Amino acid sequence: MSAYILCALSFKTIPNYNTNLQTLLTLIKQTPNNSLIVAPEVCLSGFDYEHIEEVCAFTSTAIQDIQKVSQDKIIVLTMIEKRDGKIYNFAKIFHNGELVHERAKAKLFHFGGEHEHFSEGDSNNIEIVEIEGIKIGLLICFELRFKVLWQQLEGSDVIVVPSWWGILRAKHFQTLTNALAIMNQCYVIASDSTNEECTKLSGIVNPQGLELRNGNTSCLKLQYNKKEISLMRRYMNVGIDG
Repeated sequence: MSAYILCALSFKTIPNYNTNLQTLLTLIKQTPNNSLIVAPEVCLSGFDYEHIEEVCAFTSTAIQDIQKVSQDKIIVLTMIEKRDGKIYNFAKIFHNGELVHERAKAKLFHFGGEHEHFSEGDSNNIEIVEIEGIKIGLLICFELRFKVLWQQLEGSDVIVVPSWWGILRAKHFQTLTNALAIMNQCYVIASDSTNEECTKLSGIVNPQGLELRNGNTSCLKLQYNKKEISLMRRYMNVGIDG
């Protein structure tokens, strides 16, 4: 396996879906090969409930374009999609031109009214996915608050967290993502939008809990080092293998 670069994207989502897609594709193309890239939750549309059918229709087109730029890269984001008459917020992982993993958001943010528009996924589908030798766990925004889900992802090398996290709870986002890396002794890539209501605190946390945060950077990068994980788990043995 070639050395991977971890990338946390951060950009503003506007009402024009195609413009958002072009922004995402441009940022992806600017990353090096062998990058693990995480974009903000629903970054192509935002939570545009008033035009939810249009959002779902756009998703199928966007999937094809993202597949094309995923050669030698791992791309993670969430997209709104209709299945069997129900609408879900699907996390998707693309790699080498293929959609290699997807699951629906299992913990909807009732305080924000998500349950009024989306159907809930199954939390049993929250699992570790191995791609290019990297064990990847995935939590979608509000799911970060559920400690039982942290346990389901124990043993991950990297946990990715695409988010649309409210600025009023910015400290929670920062604290929880740092703690997740420390508790699971792994890397955490947390991507949040730069929209006004969001934290703008995309970042990467290493297995020791040292954090890098985006600030004004649209793509934050950090070299992935599997040895950092192994060393931390041996040095501070809490029963996590790897």
